[in-house]
Amino acid sequence: MRVSRYVIHLPIVTTDLSRARILARTAARALAFLCVDVQETTVSEAATPGVHHRVFCDRRLANGRRCGLRIDHELPCTRRVRRRSI
Repeated sequence: MRVSRYVIHLPIVTTDLSRARILARTAARALAFLCVDVQETTVSEAATPGVHHRVFCDRRLANGRRCGLRIDHELPCTRRVRRRSI
């Protein structure tokens, strides 16, 4: 069976690219159980729809998977987000 990829365009309103990326990361992770390709999530401005800004880091890890951190992270690349214990 051949698998095809589709893109859902869901316009949002926010003040800047950073906030748009945060919302996109949150939405992608929340929908990951629905076959969302989280690592390929991008955002673009309505005025320039052809200019896509990545949300997640695109570096490959040793196992071939992609880093799961935000695009501009300073920590070493990793598959999962490390949560701090309370």
